[in-house]
Amino acid sequence: MSEELSIEDLPGIGPKGAQKLREAGYEDIMSIAAVSSGELSSICEIGEATAEKIIAAARSKLDMGFKTADEALEKRKSIGKITTGSKALDDLLGGGVETQAITEMHGAFGSSKTQLGFQLAVNVQLPKDKGGLNGRCLFIDSEATFRPERIMQMAEALGLDTKKVLKNIYVARAFNSDHQIVLAEQAKDIIKEKDIRLMIIDSITSHFRSDYSGRGELAPRQQKLNRHLHALQKMSEVYNMAVYITNQVMARPDVMFGDPTAAIGGHVLAHAATYRLYARKSKQNLRIVKLIDAPNLPEGEAVFLITQEGIRDK
Repeated sequence: MSEELSIEDLPGIGPKGAQKLREAGYEDIMSIAAVSSGELSSICEIGEATAEKIIAAARSKLDMGFKTADEALEKRKSIGKITTGSKALDDLLGGGVETQAITEMHGAFGSSKTQLGFQLAVNVQLPKDKGGLNGRCLFIDSEATFRPERIMQMAEALGLDTKKVLKNIYVARAFNSDHQIVLAEQAKDIIKEKDIRLMIIDSITSHFRSDYSGRGELAPRQQKLNRHLHALQKMSEVYNMAVYITNQVMARPDVMFGDPTAAIGGHVLAHAATYRLYARKSKQNLRIVKLIDAPNLPEGEAVFLITQEGIRDK
């Protein structure tokens, strides 16, 4: 497996070449095997033919062919789940927020998308028998919504050391879509070093929406968003990490019946997200969440409560 082999084991890669690859964020053979020749060529400033040889060598070292379904089932046993704080929401998600997957929640302002992110950032640090992964969290904030004070409230409610919890969350403010993409790419440098088991992006579409406005900008926006999402999906699988993203919604005046809100990002985001949740406010502090897409779960709804202590069952 990739953990038993190092980049230096690839033919034609000397110490300098290995250093260059690591500086570009390719820490192991799996990360090289999963990249495209054009991307590797561009980042490492090497010819595309050379990049193809390196990738082919990496793939030859790994078992990247077909597997039987029972082998795939065995591999899925390595997947971890993070509790949301609500048993009803955990059950809706099949046990919690999964690693090796992107979980997206969209909804109007105040539907608790960010609150769930805060709760997951705390809960990922819990031991496995308490619904955590004994890991740390990366938080990319694109809307200036990160509040360490709220994190402390949630940590205190679970009897955790608040200072330690805050030290285990690495936060970066993204100022535009390019900066957001760069931050996600740079994350590779610390994911393995700091045992990051959860990445949060709040929100995934905010900057793409403002940087690319108007119908003429729609195609380049979607292409760029697509590459960003594919990079996140790849990282979640390579590092066995959960990715939780929040998403904005827009009003659709052409909808005559039912809920007129629709998620931003179109089909690109819909296909990229493994699990899609739609959240809306109910009476008082109740929130209703609907699972609208999942590869292995039925559609359904869950109701949870927003309290001072965090996300709880009603």
